[in-house]
Amino acid sequence: MTEHELGELLAGHPVLYHMAEAGSWPSIRARGLLSTSALLDLYGVEGAAREAVEAQRRAASVVLEAPGLGRAVIRDNRPLNEARLARALPEDLPVAEWLRLLNGRVFFWLTRERLGRLLGARLYRDASHDVLEVEAASLVAAHRDRIELSPINSGVTDPFAAPRGRETFRPIADYPYADWRRARGRRGEAVVELAVQGGVPDIVRHVRRVVRMRGEVEEGVVWARVAPDVLEG
Repeated sequence: MTEHELGELLAGHPVLYHMAEAGSWPSIRARGLLSTSALLDLYGVEGAAREAVEAQRRAASVVLEAPGLGRAVIRDNRPLNEARLARALPEDLPVAEWLRLLNGRVFFWLTRERLGRLLGARLYRDASHDVLEVEAASLVAAHRDRIELSPINSGVTDPFAAPRGRETFRPIADYPYADWRRARGRRGEAVVELAVQGGVPDIVRHVRRVVRMRGEVEEGVVWARVAPDVLEG
């Protein structure tokens, strides 16, 4: 991806979106938006307990608690079917290793439409979520060396498990933006996900708003840089 193409991407997608468990914002604000693996490190989770969270499908969210750290929630990854995923991966990349790759990153959608699909999915539409609206240019400027781009939704396998592998996530400089633009057309998505290795410890510097949402309905503003009315959070 050239600097011109990066500028085009940021101009077209000035806001990024991250969906978190409802009530997660105070912890995220205090400690940063951490990857699953980074949270497991922070809370000292090891052995079989760590393997179950980091290298297997999570059918439910996992709550972590420790003295002095309080409570953190690792979301489920129910949209992922392990059998379909195995068929979508190269033979030399086991499902467990792919899941560790995902769990070592935090992910952002580039469009409100992608966020809406997740919020409206059968598994999530009846629950409330904290949605972080993040300034794309600010995040990229601060964390460019750890940012990767993906042309697919790497965490789902329905209705079709797109092929994926170690090259799915590419650094900005190596991302074949022009190729995906040609393949998908001007109205298509040359980039579907933006991922940050390890997480974003200074996420509060880049967040515009945090909105409590149920489905695609905004229930209220949890936090904003300038907000006259906010929810307790």
